[in-house]
Amino acid sequence: MDPTVALDLRVDRGSPVPLYFQLSQQLEAAIERGALTPGSLLGNEIELAARLGLSRPTVRQAIQSLVDKGLLVRRRGVGTQVVHSQVKRPLELSSLYDDLEAAGQRPATKVLVNTMVPASTEIAAALGLPEGTDVHRVERLRLAHGEPMAYLVNHLPPGLLDLDTARLEATGLYRMMRAAGITLHSARQSIGARGATPGEAERLTEAEGAPLLTMRRATYDDTGRAVEYGDHVYRPARYSFEFQLLVRS
Repeated sequence: MDPTVALDLRVDRGSPVPLYFQLSQQLEAAIERGALTPGSLLGNEIELAARLGLSRPTVRQAIQSLVDKGLLVRRRGVGTQVVHSQVKRPLELSSLYDDLEAAGQRPATKVLVNTMVPASTEIAAALGLPEGTDVHRVERLRLAHGEPMAYLVNHLPPGLLDLDTARLEATGLYRMMRAAGITLHSARQSIGARGATPGEAERLTEAEGAPLLTMRRATYDDTGRAVEYGDHVYRPARYSFEFQLLVRS
């Protein structure tokens, strides 16, 4: 059964808002609140157009806008399918793994690199170590519903904890730290955007140069010791950061 039949979809022809946009906003809201769940198949565009009294190109444009946002996917021989809602990450000291679980996104991890490397000037400064000190380098690909959404590079001081590859693929880095008795206290973080490098584009199934969200974070424990430095990139169609802003009195 077409799950959109149960939705109260309406368009206002007297509104200056384009009809396709009105429809796409209602479908997006249904995805966000869980009325259209991941894996749901949307019905035939012709039937949806007839039900709403819209032209087929209008409905197609509405659906395509959600495909472009990464909320829907067109699968040959299957139809138009709900993939996921966007993960909105609050700006607090939490891990991507925990955020994905909280959003019901079924996180999975592929460890690409787990090794020791000499700390560069930047990494050494972030971790408070002499340049050239051997540090752990971990590169991971984080997936949700089997689809790549973030490429994570983390550096950690030596001897901090056992970075077993199997455990890194089974859980989040911050959970491993807490299990090792490390109390996470604070972090310095910067957020930006840039084009995908060839390697990042391949890992995240994006086009080379496609815009990516970036996040760099140095995390400290309750003694003030730097325990990790992360340099992460995210697919913006799948991920966003949420801010709460207060007026300074």
